[in-house]
Amino acid sequence: MAPHKAPDASRRSDRSRRAIYDAALALVGENGYRRTTIEGIAARAGVGKQTIYRWWPSKAAVLMEAFLDLAARAAEQAAPEGGWEADSRGGGEYGIPDTGDLAADLKSVLRATVDELNDPLMEAPTRALTAEGIVDAKLGAEFIEKLLDPQLALYVTRLRAAQEAGHLRADADPRIALELLIAPLTHRWLLRTLPLTHAYADTIVDYALGGLTPRP
Repeated sequence: MAPHKAPDASRRSDRSRRAIYDAALALVGENGYRRTTIEGIAARAGVGKQTIYRWWPSKAAVLMEAFLDLAARAAEQAAPEGGWEADSRGGGEYGIPDTGDLAADLKSVLRATVDELNDPLMEAPTRALTAEGIVDAKLGAEFIEKLLDPQLALYVTRLRAAQEAGHLRADADPRIALELLIAPLTHRWLLRTLPLTHAYADTIVDYALGGLTPRP
């Protein structure tokens, strides 16, 4: 008779954690942040409410961790397709590729961002958390600190490299420069003014780098 093998608690915990992530993101997308509850997440995930409270102190903590995990998985998928590039130092970090062609590198990343924002799995929870972060200052600050600022830092790194290579004005403020790239995408996506497309992403880069005034 084969010896009895004890259940792998770590694998069970991983499955439960993944189920909780998926449930939290699905519910916030369907019902919005305020109507999503710990009880609802537990029921959708098929776990006890105390399991969630054992790992997270609040609903906001569950959703933020679930969203960060979703964003990390999206970056992993985008990297092989020419979007975010894996850091050669390892550690699971991603950055904007540096091929020596600033316009091409920025277009590849903005196209990957367009794909993420148009992905139904990303769109609903992103909209819900963005909207709630506007009225809930604490949640908004956490959203910026844990997700937005690290992504913006990648743009700053790439733009500073472009300055050092002479591909960008030395006196340009990288933080303002990156806002010229990201803000139009966010505006069109958030307000649904017009379709969010790769062609639009490419045009943003052309306008940001080339300017709008006539060339001599």
